[in-house]
Amino acid sequence: MMLKQKQQQLFSKILVANRGEIACRIMRTARRLGIRTVAVYSDADADAQFVKQADEAYNVGPAPSAQSYLNIDAIMKAIGESGAQAVHPGYGFLSENAAFVRRLDAAGVAFIGPRERAMAAMGDKIQSKIIAKEAGVSTIPGFDGVVRDAEHAVEIAEGIGYPVMLKASAGGGGKGMRVARTAQEVRDGFKLARDEAQSSFGDGRLLVERFIEEPRHIEIQIIADGHGNVVWLPERECSIQRRNPKVIEEAPSTHLDADTRRRMGEQAAALARSVGYNSAGTVEFLVDKNRQFYVLEMNTRLQVEHPITELITGLDLVELMIQSAAGRALALQQADVAVRGWAIEARVYAEDPERYLPSIGALARYQEPAGWRKAGDVRCDSGVAEGSAISIHYDPMICKLSTHGATRADAIAAMCHALDRYLIKGVTHNIPLLRDVVASADFAAGRTSTSFLAEHYPHGFKGHRLTDQSAARLAAVSGALALIRQARDAKRSDAASADFAVLLPQLRDDGSVAKREAAVSVSLAAGAHSIALDGANEFRVATALDGAADPTVQTLRIRWAVDQPFVEIEDAESGSGSSSSSVVQFLDPLPLGFRLQFMGTKFDIDVLAPRQRDLMRFMKEKEAADTSRLVLAPMPGSIVSVAVAPGDIVAEGAEVAVVEAMKMQNVLRAPRAGTVRAVHVTPGATVSGDDVLVELEAE
Repeated sequence: MMLKQKQQQLFSKILVANRGEIACRIMRTARRLGIRTVAVYSDADADAQFVKQADEAYNVGPAPSAQSYLNIDAIMKAIGESGAQAVHPGYGFLSENAAFVRRLDAAGVAFIGPRERAMAAMGDKIQSKIIAKEAGVSTIPGFDGVVRDAEHAVEIAEGIGYPVMLKASAGGGGKGMRVARTAQEVRDGFKLARDEAQSSFGDGRLLVERFIEEPRHIEIQIIADGHGNVVWLPERECSIQRRNPKVIEEAPSTHLDADTRRRMGEQAAALARSVGYNSAGTVEFLVDKNRQFYVLEMNTRLQVEHPITELITGLDLVELMIQSAAGRALALQQADVAVRGWAIEARVYAEDPERYLPSIGALARYQEPAGWRKAGDVRCDSGVAEGSAISIHYDPMICKLSTHGATRADAIAAMCHALDRYLIKGVTHNIPLLRDVVASADFAAGRTSTSFLAEHYPHGFKGHRLTDQSAARLAAVSGALALIRQARDAKRSDAASADFAVLLPQLRDDGSVAKREAAVSVSLAAGAHSIALDGANEFRVATALDGAADPTVQTLRIRWAVDQPFVEIEDAESGSGSSSSSVVQFLDPLPLGFRLQFMGTKFDIDVLAPRQRDLMRFMKEKEAADTSRLVLAPMPGSIVSVAVAPGDIVAEGAEVAVVEAMKMQNVLRAPRAGTVRAVHVTPGATVSGDDVLVELEAE
């Protein structure tokens, strides 16, 4: 739904004080409105997509955020040189920095966001909690002042009662947040949370409040103008999180009824009015199982997950922000707002989905999914292209992948479709986790909470666990692909059948992986006489799992150009006339088979001729290297601190070092008790993934 406005130019030029996908997103709306855009970029982002998409671009410093994207003097210089009339801050960085807004006001440059007073009041989590109480809004029990130090935090926590949440007073996005259940966890978490907050927002102040167990994280988007008008929009649920940052969001929520939605919306609007709010903002709530809700905080900026609100309302929130900053009255009335269907957003990160550790490198292959059943049902908000680099210096997000459907089931189906057709090579990514979550029975039933990932993957996510049905499907597809590749290699398209032993990685309950074997017989379906190497083939496939006497027989129509990434599969049911389609990704050939991406997860599959399988039984497996005495860097990053020295005696689990990557700090602990033999790093050192940081003496 586009708002009816006079077709006059709002600003002639806007500077976007951000990077990556959100910079591209803002520029897209500005371009549609006929507004020229200015990018600012660090040395590390000189070749980034957002720089290429801007009409002008200015370098603002070295890669570290503090020297570039948080460098107010450098950004003010770019504003002056470019002649930009307004600045959109995106989210993060300077988006909630009241000092930056004051500088813009003094320079006569419009800030596309709230006024400085509202930002200062609501952007500060401590002050906003006091204001919320005064406005009659329900808040979480906690301490309203500034926490002086770790011991003060312990004193507060014991007064409130455990568990507690330590979180940054400034900023958001999960940075500077720790849950603590004991006094020692408060002490440990205080330092990490404070350092992360200082690094991310330039403000190390923390607050302490009661941690609500198993809550829903639900937020209300508001939009306001400078004339006293405030409208609240349908909620977003953001309960599925890892280490506090959100992973999957949806709008609306399965948990709210119409009355609760209205009451939450009215409280959010009242809170905004109490500080004279005049832009897009989000009031975050924790909601318990009885739909009791508590205001968590207000983010005085555009949220990362705003696309799903746009999908279910038809509004362009960036456009509304620009209109408000230009002094226009809000043309939207509360009665105009309606929910149109359902939307889901999955945050695609360059990270190890098992340990949630970031991955860096270049996107060697990159292809985003297109729409599915109708225009606009798949949306990709990204700032990368094939060849783009994922840097150590910034958030590892690759894309915000959003889908929309008439119903929640439609939106879930579209998301599964899109994730299966999302090609990323060159970095580790979290698509396996996203695909597993959205396809799970609990997600389909709306049974979510902020502990969803911890409960479903208590030992960390290790990949899709094959069922008998999915194993038979994967084995059958593997056999068919092997026959096509065999025909290609033999330069004979009339190789109409073959038998294979297919070995699949099977995830066990304890997280270990075993080989699961299937005997697969593949033959061209009746009426076919040759194999197409670049097109469609129909195969009859018999699959016997684990030595079963009665094989499962399937007829598969496979469309594939040999060794290309996407394998389109149709499952035909004899006599029914119905079919279903799916996609498997062919990622890499391997010495004994190939690597496929199936149900989001990468599987290294051995596809052997019967004679190969017989001989393989006599081969010894290579023993894994013993790394029990080594502390390795889990990802590329910089060393923040080292807690041990050669000769020190450490207990199992004791802190040995802290490494920071992409603004998140990770404590590295001793894998066992022992004596430190060597320390190979010092604070400030840059390390690569799997570098040896600390060695213990051999037992």
